[in-house]
Amino acid sequence: MTSDQLHTILAPFGQQHLLAFWDQLDRDGQASLVEQIEAIDFGLVRRLFENRDRQGDIAALAARAEPPPAMRLDDRRHVPEARRLAAEALKAGRCGVVLVAGGQGTRLGFDHPKGMFPIGPVSGKSLFQIHVEKIVAARRRHGAAIPLYVMTSHATHDETVAFFAEHERFGLPEDEVFFFQQGVMPAVDAESGQVLLESPGRIAASPDGHGGMLAAMVRSGALADIERRGLRHLFYLQVDNPLVDICGQEFLGCHLLAGSEFSTQVVAKRDPLERVGNVVRVDGRPLVIEYSDLPDDAARRRNPDGSLTLWAGSIAVHVIAVELLRREADTAEGLPFHIARKKVPFLDSTGRRIEPSQPNAIKFERFIFDLMPQARGAIVVEVDPAEAFAPLKNALGAKSDTPESVRHQLAAFHRGWLRQAGVEVADDVPVEISPLFALDAEELRTKLQPGERITSSTYWGE
Repeated sequence: MTSDQLHTILAPFGQQHLLAFWDQLDRDGQASLVEQIEAIDFGLVRRLFENRDRQGDIAALAARAEPPPAMRLDDRRHVPEARRLAAEALKAGRCGVVLVAGGQGTRLGFDHPKGMFPIGPVSGKSLFQIHVEKIVAARRRHGAAIPLYVMTSHATHDETVAFFAEHERFGLPEDEVFFFQQGVMPAVDAESGQVLLESPGRIAASPDGHGGMLAAMVRSGALADIERRGLRHLFYLQVDNPLVDICGQEFLGCHLLAGSEFSTQVVAKRDPLERVGNVVRVDGRPLVIEYSDLPDDAARRRNPDGSLTLWAGSIAVHVIAVELLRREADTAEGLPFHIARKKVPFLDSTGRRIEPSQPNAIKFERFIFDLMPQARGAIVVEVDPAEAFAPLKNALGAKSDTPESVRHQLAAFHRGWLRQAGVEVADDVPVEISPLFALDAEELRTKLQPGERITSSTYWGE
């Protein structure tokens, strides 16, 4: 495609500046820029920019918000039946896993996909390996396939696929691992709406958010593969949380017991302004209000007993009915985009790289939880954050969510299992239990002798 043809595409949207450095690019650079331009729906970008301040009246929604329908930690009556239903579904091969792994480890100082980060407190296993070994162990326990669908991004796809191949998919059969890429959206200047360039031949773009999952599944054939296999439920998680109990029978069973099409794990917020999505119910429908959008007065509202009214903080772990995805597939591109104002480095008209000190750009993202209002019987299930939520987000030295804090939490979690098995272990002893050795505390009790004493760093592998 010639520059004149590209001008014809870009001119109606005022985006001709993307060709400002065309003559500086070699043939490969020009071809790459053409590919990037052809992938952008400039009409959609213009509409989103023009409607950037019409995000709906969040304050009015928040004023009507109530707690969501929930299964709380202090009520365990449902657990035996939930576990039975989950075991039946797993043994029947009705469950798959979606692992969202589009992020780079940039904030960790790790120039690779975040899933490759070594996080095992003793073994040094990667996030990917820890997650996949849980699937392998559940697969063995229930005697049925649990296919894995890994959503990558343009930045992480090739390296992720190669990493899985190098490690022989950590024990999963090749035909049970499906990789697919989420879409991208360009960043635009917050004042003009012009798409930003990060280099002469590279548009400043980023993944379109985890809500792009459904559209990406349709485009890639992943949804067709899910339907071909007869899967009915997908366990969804993000790669940065190694404590997720993947296909755990209690959560999956609660989803089945409630007849839910979209179930989400939550933690009870410790602080009204905690930086988690708030799962609420408005006009009878469950939905999520981001912490940045929830007015302080709504966040601080309390019940007569002093507890927070809007208490449920999402940790981005869901079980989603395939029927819901099938029903919404035709409108997968219709999930709403959310606006985020960010600092995005860019080239000015002279080709000088600008590193902004304040937010200068708008990014557009979709969120998977926007399927929740369309779901039948959606519920939330409360979990203990000490046992279920250890997100890896920040480099060493930050206040929280660092490699050090995550490793400490993983070791503490496994020390709890050991103590339930009657094993003595001090709080400062690093320990780690592979899912291939024991998938849960109950299985561990069958493999260790009560009265054992662990005094040094110990790893239990397969």
